[in-house]
Amino acid sequence: MELKNLHLYWRASCYISAGMIYLWDNVLLKEPLKPEHIKRRLLGHWGASPGISFIYAHTNRIIEKYDVECLFVVGPGHGAPGYIAPLYLDQTLVKYYPQFTLDEYGLKKLFRSFSFPAGLGSHCTPELPGSIQEGGELGYVLSHSYGAVLDNPKLLAVAVVGDGEAETGPLATSWHINKFINPVTDGVVLPVLLLNGYKINNPTILARIEDEELMSLFKGYGYEPMLIVAEEPMQAHESMAQAMDWALERILDIKASAKSTRPIYPLIILKIPKGWTAPRKVNDKYIEGYWRAHQVPFSDARNNPEHLRILEEWLRSYEPEKLFDQNGRPIEDILRAVPKKKIGESPYANGGMLRVPLKLPKIEGFCVDPANKAENTRPLGMFLREVMRLNPTNFRLFGPDETHSNRLYDVFEFGKAWVAKTLTEDEDEGHLSPFGRTIEMLSEHTIEGLLEGYILTGKHGILNTYEGFAPIISSMVNQFGKWLDISSDIPWKMPISSLNLLLTSVVWRQDHNGFTHQDPGFINSVVDKWPNVVRVYFPPDANTLLFVVWQCLQSTNRINIIVVDKQRHPQYLNIEEAKEHAMKGLGVWKFASNFPDEEPDVVIASCGDIPTKEAVKAVKILVEHFPDLRIRFVNVVNLFCLTPNQEHPDGLTDRDFDSYFTVDKPVIFNFHGYPWLIHRLTYRRTNHKNLHVRGYRENRKIGIDLTHLTNFLKGRGGITTPMQLAILNQIDRFSIAIDVVQRVPKLSNKAGSFIDEMKNMQIRALEYAYNHGVDMPELDE
Repeated sequence: MELKNLHLYWRASCYISAGMIYLWDNVLLKEPLKPEHIKRRLLGHWGASPGISFIYAHTNRIIEKYDVECLFVVGPGHGAPGYIAPLYLDQTLVKYYPQFTLDEYGLKKLFRSFSFPAGLGSHCTPELPGSIQEGGELGYVLSHSYGAVLDNPKLLAVAVVGDGEAETGPLATSWHINKFINPVTDGVVLPVLLLNGYKINNPTILARIEDEELMSLFKGYGYEPMLIVAEEPMQAHESMAQAMDWALERILDIKASAKSTRPIYPLIILKIPKGWTAPRKVNDKYIEGYWRAHQVPFSDARNNPEHLRILEEWLRSYEPEKLFDQNGRPIEDILRAVPKKKIGESPYANGGMLRVPLKLPKIEGFCVDPANKAENTRPLGMFLREVMRLNPTNFRLFGPDETHSNRLYDVFEFGKAWVAKTLTEDEDEGHLSPFGRTIEMLSEHTIEGLLEGYILTGKHGILNTYEGFAPIISSMVNQFGKWLDISSDIPWKMPISSLNLLLTSVVWRQDHNGFTHQDPGFINSVVDKWPNVVRVYFPPDANTLLFVVWQCLQSTNRINIIVVDKQRHPQYLNIEEAKEHAMKGLGVWKFASNFPDEEPDVVIASCGDIPTKEAVKAVKILVEHFPDLRIRFVNVVNLFCLTPNQEHPDGLTDRDFDSYFTVDKPVIFNFHGYPWLIHRLTYRRTNHKNLHVRGYRENRKIGIDLTHLTNFLKGRGGITTPMQLAILNQIDRFSIAIDVVQRVPKLSNKAGSFIDEMKNMQIRALEYAYNHGVDMPELDE
């Protein structure tokens, strides 16, 4: 591919990028530019667009020269103009959007569509073919790219890293993923750091350190960097072509002699001006090479004649009359720069096309006897181990150094991915292996990005983490949920495997970690979003957890959040009962109810394994003291069953909700998370005013009404036993029992001595924990 043609291709891309931002009409400048030719509202970002198109053009060249399978992943925010323009020239855009034809009509349609209602956005959104990340929230380009190449040994991902993006925490940790990539089984990421010097209003850090320090930094990360400093276009093309050839030949050598040890991968640093090819200076104000080029220079061109003149000079500097024929079609020299394997048509960017359903073992082989206590997550680890055995290149587990702690350690039979240095000591149950199927790195952002990139290219996976640290990735999951929500409306986007998040080490069992680790708030951040996408599950026991995960691994285009504790707990359901219960999403537990077939005096409901345990114990206490009390026990697995069916596909109709929770009886609801979340989900229900929710309350000083009990809790909740924490938050069996007798009218004359007995039990439980450091043994009987 001749550099002359490549240069024309890039110039045309720059013109189209600028035209999308500015022009409403006169798209080929066949007449002098007038105010009415300018869009009424100028939206978009110019600054990174020329650099993105430049790297795209050179990626086209290596695709053609080396015949590689390639993803092009755009990291800089608002980089869409620089990506859309080459897509248009490649004739990929018109394949999916017939209105964007390669003529003057199609060009006008494209210009008018950009940053316009119902049109194309300024990020690389799901609507753009070839895109696997939007770039709206910065920092994920490398983790997505590395996730994409896992188990895709023939794939090259060219990851364009913005230098502003490089300042984010998630991106900074992502440079280290090269320590997990096996050149035998995985593809290769070629990072291209687009060092254009400025963010919105400030210089970037990496652009202001000396070249020697910059190179040393990336050598320290384990890359072999090549620096290109260019401003004159043809010299830049020559240097970039040499750099890309060097990188590809280095990569091909690595793949040809692939060993399961870590190679030093190439990296390109492209140092070019911000807003390259725009006017350098206007009225003593710098544009090109300065932060003013970041967004829309000359944003008042419609009303300012001088700026309109400068804008016209700028646009004409690309010589559109030499780039397009009279009909607006790009000249043949430009079209010769388009490779046969087009970036926008990569099947890896539409992972549903490559997705193969998992082979799943039967869960019956991993179920537990409900007569015995069990660690809820331990059987799941055994199940996932067999999923790995049946799907050796199609499934991975991700976690931030907590997989063993979360009792999933049976998966280590297939090792932890690791191609960095190992020590003799690692042979003692270190499980480190270049071919490991579990990836652990102590950066929640990085492993979340890896999982997203992995499933975006057609694979399957689960991320496990402590519940208290899931909020770290809340915004990231929010971005991915938006991606899935939009993708589900795009007819040519094939469904991908769901994003599965297992949250364990839960808020109620932070026995030694204390208050800092008590945070069930992640679920609050997602329940109001995209009802066709999000599901939240609270399995009460190990068998229900097995079935929920079995379901989630077969679902597509969803975010499945599963919250369950890892410690030993009572078990309630055999595997068949667990299946039925999980499929319904909630159900009446007759074994935990009193007179279950009669209209109840009170409904005791639970959601979450530890609140369920306390609620079941409360029923036992109440039945012993009030054998004629009619109690209905309802357990909720699928949180969204509580919502009206008009608001969520899993929601219950009002009639069904009333059949479980009655229309006028008190409902004592023991919930895993913040109690007001249940009120938000149920506020429209008939019996909402009789719904009394107990859950985690952040303010430790209002946890209980017996303030003298806090004498047993030095530090007011820093380190607590499970029962202490339950009592502080009033989800314990005694508080529930007290609530019932206070709210059921027929028990009012019997309440006094019973309540006093329950408070005495709370005092004994707290005093025992304070003196012994553990809960009273009889509380677990």
